[in-house]
Amino acid sequence: MSDVLDYAAVGVGPANLSLAALGADVEDLRSVHFEARPDFSWHPGLLLPEATLQVSPLKDLVTLVDPTSRYSFLAFLANEGRLYQFLTAKFPAVLRAEFDQYLQWASRSIPSIEFGTEVRGVRVRDGHFVLDTGHGEVAARNVVLGTGQTPFVPGFLRPHLCADVFHAEEFLSRPRELSDRAVTVIGGGQSGAEIVRHLMRLDVPPRSITWITRRPGFLPMDDSPFTNEYFFPAYAREFHGLPQTHKQELLAEQKYASDGIDLATLQDVYRERYRHECLLGRKDWLRLLPRSEVSGCARLSDGWELEVKGPHASVVRSDVVVLATGYEYRLPDCMSELAPHLARAPEGLVVGDDYALSLDLRTSGRVFLQNGARHTWGIADPNLSLLAWRSAVILNAILGYRRYNT
Repeated sequence: MSDVLDYAAVGVGPANLSLAALGADVEDLRSVHFEARPDFSWHPGLLLPEATLQVSPLKDLVTLVDPTSRYSFLAFLANEGRLYQFLTAKFPAVLRAEFDQYLQWASRSIPSIEFGTEVRGVRVRDGHFVLDTGHGEVAARNVVLGTGQTPFVPGFLRPHLCADVFHAEEFLSRPRELSDRAVTVIGGGQSGAEIVRHLMRLDVPPRSITWITRRPGFLPMDDSPFTNEYFFPAYAREFHGLPQTHKQELLAEQKYASDGIDLATLQDVYRERYRHECLLGRKDWLRLLPRSEVSGCARLSDGWELEVKGPHASVVRSDVVVLATGYEYRLPDCMSELAPHLARAPEGLVVGDDYALSLDLRTSGRVFLQNGARHTWGIADPNLSLLAWRSAVILNAILGYRRYNT
């Protein structure tokens, strides 16, 4: 068994990058982190120049578990020779582009990460896990899934996906002409707001922008102090122990603590609307449709026709449709052989108090889940807030002793 690793991680987004960073200095820990992409990438299609983090940069890969780590955001700033400038700039929020630079820097510094390696399958053999990488097999006592969330597209829109109807995840990934075109953005969360703001600030803006959301308004994130305790480890543990019916109620109540729009972005959109309407005379250039739901889509010879239900039911004609419709968790394809052996509840996978999945096969270890347990761990699960803490919980479980204080 000397060639069996302590764990193998599938996917290297922020979650498993945090795990790799915390594990890098653990003596005698044998691990590998596989990522199919050639290098680190964190929602590149949404790295708009104006976009900022919605959390403190201290909620990085390691700091809230190990403030002395060489992989902290502050260590990155110091390494790049910009620490004094960063402090002097007094940014109200860190630009997402800079945090992405930090994540890329960390990903290049950790030797256990293998980019350009796709895990094609995971199975159990001789009591441990075997991963097929396409370049050979790797055996590990534990597996950590960190493949992230998948863009969600409503079923009736999937047949229409094309260069001009696409998920927000692809906004910057494909060059497209937007000037003098009618653009519709569907979705009233942060991504939708950031895209609307970006469109309004283009040198040659669209002919018109329509912003549609089912929400009762374009609502701000609840960033107040007591609400932010939902993002504490102690609250996550308390939430995990509640009955599932109570969890569902709380997830609905707490929605805008994680899924609202930050106030600065809302103010920017409002000010841009003022500038375009009052200074430039573009009346009704930005059309806002809250409490509205797109229920149908039809292709026209010169664009798209969207059927919209709501207080002001209408048909919206558009040249480009951006789906800021959020994300959902799906097991990666490599887990297809093990998926039937994983315990499930009506709301999703059964996830234990150390983030291990319940597997009905005899193994020497377990499968751990990163960023896929909102239904059982609460609204902080897909957020950066508990990134380092969750990785520390998983790492302690793999090591069998308390390496990090959780």
